[in-house]
Amino acid sequence: MSPLEKLFGKTAQLTVLEYLMKNTREINYLSGIAHGTGLYHSSVARVLEPLLENNIVIEKKIGKQMRSFTLNEEHKATQLLLNFYNDLNKELGD
Repeated sequence: MSPLEKLFGKTAQLTVLEYLMKNTREINYLSGIAHGTGLYHSSVARVLEPLLENNIVIEKKIGKQMRSFTLNEEHKATQLLLNFYNDLNKELGD
């Protein structure tokens, strides 16, 4: 069980956010996130929206249909989340 899950319970949005935090600096596609998290494609798309709206995640379009997602590590809120996650993982990690 992840440290975020221990504190906040298992939600699709936290699952996706944690996946992206574990895979920083990597290009993540919607289908890859779905596969990596065990969530449905539509669930991943739905929970990414607030992260995109709040500039935590950046979307880049590749061609007409491919979308890639990365954490916006330049954004102060993302930096705070990453620091919190890393500190929490040290305290409560498996």
